[in-house]
Amino acid sequence: ACGGEPSGAVPGHPAAHVSDGAHDESARGLQMQALPVEKRVALLSGHVAAGLALYRAGVAEDAAVHLSHPVSEAHADEVAGFEALGFRPELFRQILDELEAGKPAVEAESLLAEAETHLADLRRTAGGEPKVLIEFLMKTLAEAYDAGVDNSVIVNLGDYQDAYGLAIAAREMAGAQDPAVYGSLKLELDVLVLMWPGRGPISTSLPPPEFQMVEQLARVKLALVSLP
Repeated sequence: ACGGEPSGAVPGHPAAHVSDGAHDESARGLQMQALPVEKRVALLSGHVAAGLALYRAGVAEDAAVHLSHPVSEAHADEVAGFEALGFRPELFRQILDELEAGKPAVEAESLLAEAETHLADLRRTAGGEPKVLIEFLMKTLAEAYDAGVDNSVIVNLGDYQDAYGLAIAAREMAGAQDPAVYGSLKLELDVLVLMWPGRGPISTSLPPPEFQMVEQLARVKLALVSLP
């Protein structure tokens, strides 16, 4: 998870979320480097999904924070080795340029859709077992949501937004599989995404009571366990 509030600076090319210090950043980098490439692609998909949703919701500064992950030096450990998968960082730099210029998302929609297609291609190329990857995303989502929400109040906006992006990434991953096998899981992930408002994880969102999120994550877990 990103952690921290999005920087309220300039909606351009922020380096990263607010850091808790060099030690935490170093530890995060080591943890990221230990992850296999397919899990890092899945995490990147979550960051980008959150950023694109926020861009479409008109929240440019928050969107830029999440969309910086594919191209920021502060997050280079996340995308290490992606060039072998055909990763196109220039696509995300172009999106950040549009954000910085104040271009409405509706005018950049073809570019945003291209980014979504590109990430789907990266996930296919990276491979990995979908069930295992979705389990990983759900574990990470639960940790992010727990850090981001307390008593139906957003206490860490970055983590709350990360959790949303991870839900979107998991749903897309399930949707790309055989519906005869993954259909029930896809349905539960559809419901999970609806735990956030239709405009995405904006700062004025009113999160549902935590027990509702826990119950829905439990249903997702049951659907995962039911997979062959």
